[in-house]
Amino acid sequence: MLSDIHLGSTHPLGASLQAGGVNFAIYSRHAQCLELLLFDGPEDPAPARVIHLDARRHRTADYWHVLVKGLGAGQVYGWRAHGPFAPARGLRFDGEKVLLDPYARAVVMGAAYDRVAAIRPGDNCAHALRSVVVDARGYDWEGDRPLCRPYGETLIYELHVGGFTRHENSGLAPALRGTYAGLVEKIPYLVELGVTAVELLPVQHFDPLDAPPGRINYWGYSPLAFFAPHGPYSSRRDPLGPVDEFRDMVKALHRAGIEVILDVVFNHTAEGDERGPTLCFKGLDNGAYYIAGDTPARYANYTGCGNTINANHSVMRHLILDSLRHWVAEMHVDGFRFDLASVLSRDGKGKPRENAPILWSIDSDPVLAGSKLIAEAWDAAGLYQVGSFTGERFAEWNGPFRDDLRRFLRGDGGLVPALALRLAGSPDLYANPALEANRSINFVTCHDGFTLADLVSYAQKHNEANGEGNRDGSDDNFSANHGVEGPTSDARMRALRARQVRNFLAVLLTAQGTPMLSMGDELGRSQRGNNNAYCQDNPLAWLDWSLLAAGPSLHAYVRDLAAYARSLGIFRDERFWREDGAGGTLIQWHGTKLGVPDWSADSHSLACTLSRAGEGEWVHLCLNAWREALSFELPPPPPGRAWHRVLDTSLPPGEDLRLPPAAPALPGGSYRLADRSVALLQALPVAPA
Repeated sequence: MLSDIHLGSTHPLGASLQAGGVNFAIYSRHAQCLELLLFDGPEDPAPARVIHLDARRHRTADYWHVLVKGLGAGQVYGWRAHGPFAPARGLRFDGEKVLLDPYARAVVMGAAYDRVAAIRPGDNCAHALRSVVVDARGYDWEGDRPLCRPYGETLIYELHVGGFTRHENSGLAPALRGTYAGLVEKIPYLVELGVTAVELLPVQHFDPLDAPPGRINYWGYSPLAFFAPHGPYSSRRDPLGPVDEFRDMVKALHRAGIEVILDVVFNHTAEGDERGPTLCFKGLDNGAYYIAGDTPARYANYTGCGNTINANHSVMRHLILDSLRHWVAEMHVDGFRFDLASVLSRDGKGKPRENAPILWSIDSDPVLAGSKLIAEAWDAAGLYQVGSFTGERFAEWNGPFRDDLRRFLRGDGGLVPALALRLAGSPDLYANPALEANRSINFVTCHDGFTLADLVSYAQKHNEANGEGNRDGSDDNFSANHGVEGPTSDARMRALRARQVRNFLAVLLTAQGTPMLSMGDELGRSQRGNNNAYCQDNPLAWLDWSLLAAGPSLHAYVRDLAAYARSLGIFRDERFWREDGAGGTLIQWHGTKLGVPDWSADSHSLACTLSRAGEGEWVHLCLNAWREALSFELPPPPPGRAWHRVLDTSLPPGEDLRLPPAAPALPGGSYRLADRSVALLQALPVAPA
């Protein structure tokens, strides 16, 4: 059948349909020979055909290529790369290992997959991952396009595709639980909550076996295929099922007005360090994809995961850009959150670069021009770039917002000046006038750390279930148990914890910036004090849907407060609130006395008035983190208006939030706010007599 084998071309990389067949193109500078393996079925232990690529005919520069006629979408394939195994020179070829295509659009993970087989000597073909040919044009998008919603109108909901619907009480058929299709079934829930964007924990195909023995990598921060949706999240078992089911999910979310943001992991891979498996990059061109450690035989570890991607190498830089373009152009996602994004600023020796090429390439790429770009602007080796991240378009996870708010509401002293900055969009961090205030992604919790319910119930982490002696996970949680570690039957303590949860949510949803909720916080989800549930693919980390019907509805509180905040131009303003009100919202700072904010280290209270007189909007916010009630003087309301209480978290759930026109009017010129509470008032027109 040699007549069906042709030279092929170097571009596009990966497997692409063309000229009555499939063109395969792959990069490997140091390989001496490559073999293309073609499988008749995804579970076949051996290839039906092996095509040897002759370097004299099938190599151009450092790219290997071949066109095989008669193949089509759904073809399962893999690669073997032969060359020197010379770790001292950074070369790790192993011709017995089957390798994924770095540009694979789909991946087959059969029941026989074995990560250890890619570590030990010998042929691992029967236990290897395989790539799948995908027809990028073979899907009807029905006119769908990314939504391009402004940050000022955005409420992000961070969720885990598997854990969102995997619980048996999700109300879904077993085949749909934990899948892209299962998420589609829950879109009405997200719409009712007021979510406008879902931020999906990693869905680029990852290795679930990259975890301690006997455990599963649940979060997915262990990527292998940067172009392929994670196969096990599909309810379909055919090789192309994950691709189409992911597209179905995106299309359905867009129809509901919800954007899709992917949490992408371009800082390390599942291949680990020099003791790890050879699955893809390591066996193709180790030095092009990874930063070397103190010797070429070792790996730099700025990620805490064993290796670090060489993001500013030209080959890896092209791969990252091609991947992002693929997810936007072919999968219609709306944006990306870059995990440990500061790694992307490191050069080939691990040193931070002030103007890293990959970051400016992403920032200025025309295909990505309408996409949200969100940086987690730090890495595991201490590089912290919040407020100084490279580029003009990146929003940032605002770590100081999380930490300062946690400490203030816990009752720590000296936090009032910092809290004022966080409420007002963190102008101390984001001073670049080219960036809107809403580029600050405000959050209190995320997948990494305590849930909101646990933040107010545990003073220490409890990660024993992870099997690492409770050494994993952060020790800097700024949490409080309010008297008892974990669950309690004490009614007063439970009420205080519930109030603190509502305090956090009140500030999160009204502070300037773009708010992000973490999956299940709106229902009081607990992980029993585990603040690092990366390997807990079980009910501990899944969303327990029975919470939706339990007790006074925290869900309704979040839903109504989020809708209220979006209804006012004050909370949608993408310009910084200004004390002179120039061009937007006027902010006036107070303490318990009008116009006299207490910035001292002993202060535990703050108030502010926000107004947009031209739009008839005036609100007054009071925060009391002190252990006793405080009386706050109120500014005179505008003529023909009176102050009404919209929110007071000290009141019982169900009574604490009363939206206009049901918000009760307030007599007098002051408001007494109970200990550890938040109040929000609005000046509304006085009803005719």
